[in-house]
Amino acid sequence: MNSDADSPLSKIRNIGIMAHIDAGKTTTTERILFYTGFLHKMGEVHDGNAFTDWMEQERERGITITAATVTSIWNNYQINIIDTPGHVDFTAEVERSLRVLDGAVGVFCAVGGVEPQSETVWHQADRYKVPRIAYVNKMDRLGADYDRVIQMIHERLTPNAHPINIPIGKEDSFEGVIDLVTMKAWHFDPLTSGSDVQLSPIPDELFPAAHKMRESLLETVSEFSDELMMLFLEGEDIPEDMLKAAIRKGTISNRFVPVLCGSSLKNKGLQLLLDAVCDFLPSPMDIAVTTGFDPQTHEAKNIAPNPDDPFVAMAFKVQIDKYVGRLVYIRVYSGTIKKGTFFVNQTDGKRERVSRMLQMMSNRKNDLDNLHAGDIGAIVGAKFLSTGDTITDGNIDILLSKMHFPDSVISIAIEPKTKADQENLGLALSRLEEEDPTFRVHIDKDSGQTLISGMGELHLDIIVDRLRREFGVAANVGNPQVSYKETITSSVTCSETFVRDMNGKGNYAAVKFRLSPIAQKDLVDDNKNLFINRISAEHIPLEYHKAIEEAALNTLSDGPLISSNVERVKIELIGGDFNPVDSNELAFRIATGMAIGKGLREAAPVIMEPVMLLTVLSPDDFVGDIISDINSKRGKIDIMRRHSEYQQEIVAEVPLSELFGYSTRIRSISQGRAIYTLEFKKYEISPLSVQNAVLKRIRGYLD
Repeated sequence: MNSDADSPLSKIRNIGIMAHIDAGKTTTTERILFYTGFLHKMGEVHDGNAFTDWMEQERERGITITAATVTSIWNNYQINIIDTPGHVDFTAEVERSLRVLDGAVGVFCAVGGVEPQSETVWHQADRYKVPRIAYVNKMDRLGADYDRVIQMIHERLTPNAHPINIPIGKEDSFEGVIDLVTMKAWHFDPLTSGSDVQLSPIPDELFPAAHKMRESLLETVSEFSDELMMLFLEGEDIPEDMLKAAIRKGTISNRFVPVLCGSSLKNKGLQLLLDAVCDFLPSPMDIAVTTGFDPQTHEAKNIAPNPDDPFVAMAFKVQIDKYVGRLVYIRVYSGTIKKGTFFVNQTDGKRERVSRMLQMMSNRKNDLDNLHAGDIGAIVGAKFLSTGDTITDGNIDILLSKMHFPDSVISIAIEPKTKADQENLGLALSRLEEEDPTFRVHIDKDSGQTLISGMGELHLDIIVDRLRREFGVAANVGNPQVSYKETITSSVTCSETFVRDMNGKGNYAAVKFRLSPIAQKDLVDDNKNLFINRISAEHIPLEYHKAIEEAALNTLSDGPLISSNVERVKIELIGGDFNPVDSNELAFRIATGMAIGKGLREAAPVIMEPVMLLTVLSPDDFVGDIISDINSKRGKIDIMRRHSEYQQEIVAEVPLSELFGYSTRIRSISQGRAIYTLEFKKYEISPLSVQNAVLKRIRGYLD
């Protein structure tokens, strides 16, 4: 493809704003929209009128729940921004945003530094190899310390971070920023909300520090440009364009992270951040190829971001809009899609027509006639598209890599308040399940109750609130319950022969399996279980192999102890028999289900419980009490480290069942001065006493 720097694709930036809760992501996005001319009046999170926080629940609580997409123009660059949530309960929004973005801005609080959720979202971006810029916000706050935040980034996230600007003053005296690329001081006029910028020489008292930091910057980025290195070693002046090109090269290759600073609330430093997004983060062209694989042969396939190539896109989000219905957000990787044309869903083979396309501006919508490679937009009315599906124009067979979503770990029982609510509840829950890949609805087969499962108490609280407001459904909810799973602890061989006459026709199938436990670390990709076929077509014809595999894995959704999902099981098909006259697919499915069910009961099944990563930031005075409380909850301390002069950070693994009501507990221990975050870590086998209690509770339902 033509790599002309002035081509339309090179002027697009698809970026995400990501950070810990309260680091200032939404305020930063709001200021970007103001300076790019999209908004004429800035909203504030604390006033409940931020443009990207459009849901009622977001405005009331002052948090971001759903990732909002907006587009703005800066210096002829089109910047598509996704403002992501900071709360761990909505981690799926961050995950699917990072999957389709080309770059990201990590926002850090100048006082809090690298906070627990900052680490989580940073490592999510690591998984997708997303180039990043770090922006240290809130430089005007008491306790702001730019150098300490950079040191924390080096220790906890990446050694490749380096400041490209430094603050002029801090806390109350924070008045501007020195740009180490141009070696100019930037001051922002408070009377024009920072829109008028004054560039001046660096103040004499700050010049030695700025010169030293620039030398360090030149030395670091010289490895990305031989020409720059030669000039640097010879003591020559480095042209601004050459320095920017070297920083850009290092950033796009994920070997350099530019660090900037400012105060979004006080309107200082945002223009420099916008320049850095355009100068250093990649365009769709810089992500030279996107790799997928052939659905049939599983061979790798590369696609280039060329608008003239066959159309390939990924559906990364489903949203139910009360005005236009079902919206599916897509990121186009190759080719062009036009209104009125058809696309093919590569996941299930279904063909659908694009009746309408929209450019989403938070909850506002602009109609589009087409979407090109590099664009992010929404399709209206696609009935069969879901999160993670690959779509094409039918001229290429390719599947793009799926997204990884954590398991839902907490459940509550829900029931309609009135008969009239009953039908509406089912419809509303199915719509919410379509939107959110971490939200699950299922019927407990023992108690007959409808259970909804999510990432945490806040997640389910928002779901119940949305049921009431958006769908007009009144519901009663039970107390939160842990979502347990099952696994096996010993290897067994199991077999079954199914012989039966049904409707006057014989049915025959014989299968033999070996079941064995797998360690979590040995599982491939995101597979929960493993199926291996070790027999040839002589034993069982090939036409039945797929049915046997499906039946075997389906049986694992109903465990022998508490009817929950069984995971970490290796199933090997090691034998079997068939009859050319009486054998059929149904017979093999029934025989397989019976054999696997019997094997699970014999393989010493156990219950697994979700274990959470608990991170507590506490003043020194309360650390001892918090640690002893964690130990009393079967917790294991992973890390203890100094977070600030007066605070320590405690990172521990604690079973979720011990953490209900923890917010009240920790407020009581620390006099309301400690804060904590919870994040799902893993499932592990629970102690015998816990298993017995769970079994007793479930058997109590049955009685």
